[in-house]
Amino acid sequence: GEIIIEGDDIYGNGVNVAARLEQMADPGTVCISSNVYEQIQSIFGLSYQDLGERKVKNISKPVRCYVVRMAPAPAPAAGPEVSAGLPEKLPDGPSIAVLPFDNMSADAEQEYLADGITEDIITALSKISGLFVIARNSTFTYKGKATDVRQVSRDLGVRYVLEGSVRKAGQRVRITAQLVDAGDGGHVWAARFDRDLGDIFALQDEITSNVVTALHVRLVEGEQARVWHKSTQSYPAWECLTQGLARFRNFTREDNLLARSLFEKSVELDPGYAAGWVWLAWTHWADARFLWVEPPHAATARAAEMAEKALALDDASSETHALLGAIYLMRRRYDDAIAEGEKAVALDPNGADVTALLAMSLNWSGRPEQAAGLIEKAMRLSPLYSAWYLAVLAHAYRLLERHQEAIAVYRSSIERNPDHIGPHIGLTACYAELGRDAEARRQAAALLKLNPDFTLAKYADSLTYKDPAHAERSLAALRKAGLPA
Repeated sequence: GEIIIEGDDIYGNGVNVAARLEQMADPGTVCISSNVYEQIQSIFGLSYQDLGERKVKNISKPVRCYVVRMAPAPAPAAGPEVSAGLPEKLPDGPSIAVLPFDNMSADAEQEYLADGITEDIITALSKISGLFVIARNSTFTYKGKATDVRQVSRDLGVRYVLEGSVRKAGQRVRITAQLVDAGDGGHVWAARFDRDLGDIFALQDEITSNVVTALHVRLVEGEQARVWHKSTQSYPAWECLTQGLARFRNFTREDNLLARSLFEKSVELDPGYAAGWVWLAWTHWADARFLWVEPPHAATARAAEMAEKALALDDASSETHALLGAIYLMRRRYDDAIAEGEKAVALDPNGADVTALLAMSLNWSGRPEQAAGLIEKAMRLSPLYSAWYLAVLAHAYRLLERHQEAIAVYRSSIERNPDHIGPHIGLTACYAELGRDAEARRQAAALLKLNPDFTLAKYADSLTYKDPAHAERSLAALRKAGLPA
């Protein structure tokens, strides 16, 4: 197919097709297009398996694909058939998933640019009350994979899918975007943009605006300012923030420190960047919550200081209010924690993480039934949710004394993220409370292997229950399991 050579960069339709075929091919196999098949089928004496026409990213027409049967290896099976039609149950009003934009640059280090653009578009769309938007935690599970929009629609329960690509060359960026109706696979809107990097924020807003217009969504009073508002115009500051987020979401002590250095650089480049202060504050909150530093209250104070800076710069940020809610919870100011969490959800009705954080505050405040309902809502907003959502749900079940359900959910959370200590603690307590002492002790041993410095005294300092009886119950169960004082 056609290719274009510019300096050391090679791109074009032929390169795009080859990249998609590479993603379709199972390890150790070769996948080719019909163009190649027509030229070689009678030359090499090989056999070929027809996979039919496949709709692939950034290619306007379906591509007919073949697997080359390389004897003596058996032929790989064709991919699973995708069911036609939309999901049986769709949300009221327009619903959309934004897939990770492909990095089409020659430099793999530019991956964060494509991710950052995708996340900003998701964030802007999620603030619109008339639109149901799937959270980034779910859509980013498709990153780097060949996808069919019909399958994405069925997996995530949405009608529309936005996909695209990003190519950076020097100080220029090219972005393609297409909005697809999963019902018939047709394009609702598609465009290509060639701009300077300095125009990147205006370009994100333009894409968001086009999607909103195409879906006939009306912005209510006050929404327009929240959707289009940007807290920085500095591309380098935004670049550092995006790179830091990739580190922070690994939820390890080491990555937390690396993320902090990038967030510090971000606010150094633009002291007026509210989001930079928000995420810098989260790194200190994590230090306190996960007992990565001592004393934890000093880290909480640092987080609060930075949260106040962010709030002064942008009081309409859902992320800032969610952060304040988490800080108030650490300080046992329960009513304030819930009020800030509710404000965050009002500002971002599609925000899965802010909804889940409010559920967390409700658990510790002694309202587990409401917490369970909210975390289930967050899971619908992000069907491929993070493991910590399961920990919040299991915590609600344990507080409601629905121990068998709590055990099943804790186990699922541990399978998803075995290094997160919270579910190990909850599962140990559940077993002990049910009198399953042998299982409680085995789980306690696994907990100590994960964190050899764990003691009940340190854990007691981190408990933020409004009702002291809940804390006493947890500590008694863990003591019964044999954990050290």
